[in-house]
Order: sequence, then structure tokens, then C-alpha cells
Amino acid sequence: MGFWKTWFTSSESVATNKAAAFEELKKSNRGNSSAEGDSIVFSTEREIDLYELEELCDAVGWSRRPLRKVKKAIEHSFLVASMWQIRGNKKRLIGFARATSDHAFNATIWDVVVHPDFQGQGMGKALMKYVLKKLRSEEISNVTLFADPHVVDFYRTMGFMPDPEGIKGMFWYPQ
Repeated sequence: MGFWKTWFTSSESVATNKAAAFEELKKSNRGNSSAEGDSIVFSTEREIDLYELEELCDAVGWSRRPLRKVKKAIEHSFLVASMWQIRGNKKRLIGFARATSDHAFNATIWDVVVHPDFQGQGMGKALMKYVLKKLRSEEISNVTLFADPHVVDFYRTMGFMPDPEGIKGMFWYPQ
């Protein structure tokens, strides 16, 4: 339980109702990707422009997926989290993650993506912390994810580890 205590024992409360779907993180001016006065906003609203999400995924080099399937995945997810750069009256999708769940014990995080302009600034960590807090606020106690080899170290810094009991995941793919 030590991992969870480090993330979730603060007095900060996490709102779960739609009225508080947007949470703001003031971003300091780190690098040239944001101007003074910009803010980063996290949301659990599912109203995401699929073309904007596709552009975000393109920016990190992900393979394109049929938008109808992306829409269905979002609709059937337990949690959808997005991260936005707010500059004046414009907002830009700069991060996204979603989770599926049994609604009781387990959740799996999918599709974590942060725009390259915002990588290396703690934005991925902030997005993951937001997702984990939301899952914990729903009393989800077992969180898993699948990671490409080049991001395994990132998730390790967040407290994720290979299955401590040594159980290996199994996969089935259509032939």
C-alpha cells in the first residue's frame, strides 16, 4: 500500500461530479511551448473532437485507427481524461488517457499520449497522477497498463512495476 499512500494521502480532494470535470494546473513558463498566462486544464468530459485527438496521436507517431472505433472505445471507457492548453480563449488538446474497468476492483489504463511540445516538462506525470487520483476516488485498487519498451522507465518512476507475483500476461490475436 506504500505506493498508493505516496499519491493519495494528501488533503487534496478530487471532485467526481460533472460540475467539477475540469481541474486546472497553473503551468510555469518552461521552455518556449507556452506563454506567460497559459494554463493546463484536465478534464473528464468525453466530448473530445476525434480529429483533434487523431492529430495528437499523429504528433507522437502512432498508427492511425478508424475514428468510429476510437469513438466506441471512448464511449465504453470507465474514465476518459484529457489535458488542454488554455491560451486566451483558445484551447488545444495536448494530452489524453483512458481507462477500462470492472467498476469495482480493477482498471487498465490505455492510450496515454502527450504532445511532443509538452514532453519532458512533467505533463505526462501530471496526466498520470490525475488519472490515478480519479481511479482511486472510485475505489479502484488494482491499476494495470501496457507500455511500449521506450516508456517503461517513465512508468517505473510513477510506481508501476512488472507483476510482483511474476504472473505473465497472455495475449490472443486473431490469425
